[in-house]
Amino acid sequence: MANKVTLALLAGCLIFATSNRASAQPAAQVVALDECDPATFNAPGAGGTDFCKNVAVGAQTTFANLFAEAESGNPDRNWDFEPDLLKIEKGTVLSVVDQGGEPHTFTEVTKFGGGFILGLNGPGETMVPECAGGFSKIAVARTRILQGSRLDVTGLEKGKHFFQCCIHPWMRMEVDVK
Repeated sequence: MANKVTLALLAGCLIFATSNRASAQPAAQVVALDECDPATFNAPGAGGTDFCKNVAVGAQTTFANLFAEAESGNPDRNWDFEPDLLKIEKGTVLSVVDQGGEPHTFTEVTKFGGGFILGLNGPGETMVPECAGGFSKIAVARTRILQGSRLDVTGLEKGKHFFQCCIHPWMRMEVDVK
């Protein structure tokens, strides 16, 4: 009797999995990476308690260095979206996963520019309109990706699309939809 129940459950799972796979849209994965140093990012006056949850070996970007490097025009290139350029077919879902230690946004912008934390913008770089208002703007809040979470972007029309993090604006990606 137990074998019949097991077989029935397995058959049901197979039918469910097959029906979901047939209707699923193609997907392309994007990874958000950073190297925040928990000791300095979680200190009083920095990001806040438990802000950086990085477990990567060698995560060494201190809170002070992140700002100093961005302001000098040489932001930390280990904070990035991978890949930088992606070509996909229309209907493909962009599945963006935050594998870094702190939150990011994956915000579509008309053109690349600065984010809403002015100290992280490069010299002379102004905030792009899509990032204005930070998380108080619902359009920006919807693009937030917390550590270990995923954001799916759907419905991209044919053409070039530009995405950046409104917090760390050097984290940029171009998506070309065919």
